[in-house]
Amino acid sequence: MTKHVYPSDIYTESPAADADTLANLGPLRPMAGSWKGLTGTDVNPKADGPEHNGYTETIEMTVIDRQLNGPQLFYGLRYHQFINNPEEEATFHDQVGYFLWEPETKTVIQTLAIPRGQIAMAIGTAEPGAKEFELIAKRGSVVNGICSNPFLEQAFRTPEFRCKIKILSEDSWSYEYTTVLEPQGDSSPFDHIDQNTLVRVSGPNQNPLLLKAQAE
Repeated sequence: MTKHVYPSDIYTESPAADADTLANLGPLRPMAGSWKGLTGTDVNPKADGPEHNGYTETIEMTVIDRQLNGPQLFYGLRYHQFINNPEEEATFHDQVGYFLWEPETKTVIQTLAIPRGQIAMAIGTAEPGAKEFELIAKRGSVVNGICSNPFLEQAFRTPEFRCKIKILSEDSWSYEYTTVLEPQGDSSPFDHIDQNTLVRVSGPNQNPLLLKAQAE
């Protein structure tokens, strides 16, 4: 990641802040809305070798109000990814977080949290109209890091997470998540891979600040 030099005034908010998040989402703009994926594939480690699973999912990508850290300005999406495996009764995977776009630095951030006791923040750069981008998180980083509960840190240490996004059309996009694992007792890392193609169910919402401005 290229280190960006922010203004010495860390309190004054950016004068470029706009009420319309959707118009300022950069490469995240095509991902806003509700989505469904029916052809997901998952490869995960088991004691007797890799296990392959198919899955279906829904993802809600909700447009949020602009976010300001003094001079730093983000536009973003809040997401909930809900995955089912038809062969299992319990939810196969549940994930929440944010996709954020910082126009000033052309930075894309994904935050994620899963109810296995693990969180991460993956970061990458992209042009505003990019159709592909990759985000990376690394264990031990204080900027784009990974934090795991004690069992996962012991048994399935996670040195790296990669998220690759491809915009296929206005109504379709795909992802590939690669979670590099170091299973206890194994001599080499294992690439736990999840991938799917999403198709649009409904269009994006308008963020609350914009709705308020339009009503005045």
